Amino acid sequence: MGGDIVRVERLKTDLLIIGGGTAGCYAALTASEKSDATEILICEKANIKRSGCLAAGVNALNAYIVEGRTPQDYVDYAKKDADGIVRDDLLYTMSERLNKVTERLEQLGLVILKDENGKYVARGNRNLKINGENIKPILAAAVEKLPNVTVLNRVNIIDFSVNGNKINGAFGIGIENDTFYIIEAKAVIIATGGAAGLYKPNNPGFSRHKMWYPPFNTGAGYAMGIKHGAEMTTFEMRFIALRCKDTIAPTGTLAQGAGAKQINSLGEVYEAKYGLTTSERVYGTVNENIEGRGPCYLRTEGISPEQEESLLKAYLNMAPSQTIRWIESGKLPSQANVEIEGTEPYIVGGHTASGYWVDTKRATTISGLFAAGDVAGGCPQKYVTGALAEGEIAAVSAVDYISENTTGSISGSEIDAHISEIERFIGENRSQFTTEQLEEAMQTVMDSYAGGIKTNYRFNGKQLDIADYKIRQLTELSDALHADDFQELMYIYELRERLTICRSVIAHLRARHETRWHSFAENLDHPEKDDINWRKYVNSRMENGEIKIILRDLTEEGQKTYEHSN
Repeated sequence: MGGDIVRVERLKTDLLIIGGGTAGCYAALTASEKSDATEILICEKANIKRSGCLAAGVNALNAYIVEGRTPQDYVDYAKKDADGIVRDDLLYTMSERLNKVTERLEQLGLVILKDENGKYVARGNRNLKINGENIKPILAAAVEKLPNVTVLNRVNIIDFSVNGNKINGAFGIGIENDTFYIIEAKAVIIATGGAAGLYKPNNPGFSRHKMWYPPFNTGAGYAMGIKHGAEMTTFEMRFIALRCKDTIAPTGTLAQGAGAKQINSLGEVYEAKYGLTTSERVYGTVNENIEGRGPCYLRTEGISPEQEESLLKAYLNMAPSQTIRWIESGKLPSQANVEIEGTEPYIVGGHTASGYWVDTKRATTISGLFAAGDVAGGCPQKYVTGALAEGEIAAVSAVDYISENTTGSISGSEIDAHISEIERFIGENRSQFTTEQLEEAMQTVMDSYAGGIKTNYRFNGKQLDIADYKIRQLTELSDALHADDFQELMYIYELRERLTICRSVIAHLRARHETRWHSFAENLDHPEKDDINWRKYVNSRMENGEIKIILRDLTEEGQKTYEHSN
């Protein structure tokens, strides 16, 4: 076995959880409670205390069944927003757990605002107000107290070990101790988050990481599954957030908290003209600009002093740059409307339906591999509580699986191949390019030819062909990249993960011959919606290095199961 340059450490566990974010933490809590004899290992490439989408906190729980509503109401809302391309069974099994996991969060120490009658303060039909700046440390502290859970911080998982469609564990790199980890496990939960950084972002240079979704979420979980032939779903349903211009601060607090309407430069309210789904709000803004009625705004002029103070505090909590901008400009929201724009596209299963094709147990098509949170497909509008619910489901399923299966065995040839790859990257510098240069080239390709900001999120088949060709070229060039240390080695793997996902996104965008979600998938060759032929799931599987598209029928109305065989 190799290892002249690389320090090697072998580990064995019952349950390996990849990603210590929202879903990963709750999966660990659930698995530990279900079986205190189960050994659990969490690998987190950052630090579990402040990692994932909850790192900076949140000021609302956006998925909750408020009084007078039912789980089926939530299913119907998410299904309407996604224009029908969802898995009803996954949405229902998530929705029925939303309130229970919310109460558990409160028990762990999360402050959820209540009225004078002791009831949660709702924000709209599905949201609760919280004081959530410490939500991630609260989850992390609960996990770290568990006697049968070990957390490895700063360990980046780079690949699964799969043999005969059964997962046997994973390979990782220790960023700070220059160690190559070989981890054998009976079952694996993938909870790494979605993919940012595929497209050129709104802000260049030093500010390029000022984006909607965490820039550290590279889609690693997707990429590892794609490489090993897992079936994936709905990557063509990209997510584009509507944000405050330049600061990329959230707009929901303005729209819901202050009742701000979307208006064009003529002062006309245009949101009703295009529709109120997430994609339609973005599309309307893009179209108003194209037709010469931009820039577009959320109308805040004339709001009350109380509303203004509430907005300043809310943004100071969740997006300080917006509050600072108001103060520095000398014009507070009551004095000037807030300009808005769309972000670059992301692939994220917590807002759209992109991700692994799973059954109601959150089992993927690879035996022993379960998915939760942003990497699990078919179930959009999860947000925080939905990710917790899926972490719970995946954990229960994984523990049951472990009781019937033995620890996998990783072959020496697999280990040698990975060590050789690492030694190639940290060996002699043979590359004409840096990792950062290839990443920028990838983002330029996606922006220009695969429906980025530059083309108003629009694309056609010829452009996608060019995108695919260029992404393949960049993938080949990435083989020769060089890293001076394990931190730079991680950047190489992150780039290669993104390139793998780019190919999948391009294949999915090409496969859906309609425009069902304006902006999210604006196909100029097929500008109309086609319910007759395209009420289907667009799935894919990589075979022999090529992405094969699989079309599957939708779940029927009210269907509670849509299981698959591995």
